Amino acid sequence: MSRAEAAAPLFAALADPTRLALLERLADGAPRPIVALAAGGALTRQAVTKHLAVLRGAGLVVRRPSGRETHYALRPERLAEARAWLDQVAGQWEDALARLKAHVER
Repeated sequence: MSRAEAAAPLFAALADPTRLALLERLADGAPRPIVALAAGGALTRQAVTKHLAVLRGAGLVVRRPSGRETHYALRPERLAEARAWLDQVAGQWEDALARLKAHVER
């Protein structure tokens, strides 16, 4: 599997505004139950659960049982992987643009 193929589920999960909002709620590092993640929003707990399943499948959150509830927590290292992938692609573009500039200036 190529690096791009491995990154695709991560970026697909990040492409949804609802999932980004859930990650934002988890960004402080505190694990939260579905009830807390659904509170104050227009989504049902069932809808939040489905979005969390996508985030979990992409490795962006972990699920931990806590008594009768299930808590979810952000995995910041996955975001770091996404950033590293974007930095690599940006670097390739910067190199290509530098070569083009040098060629044009000759």
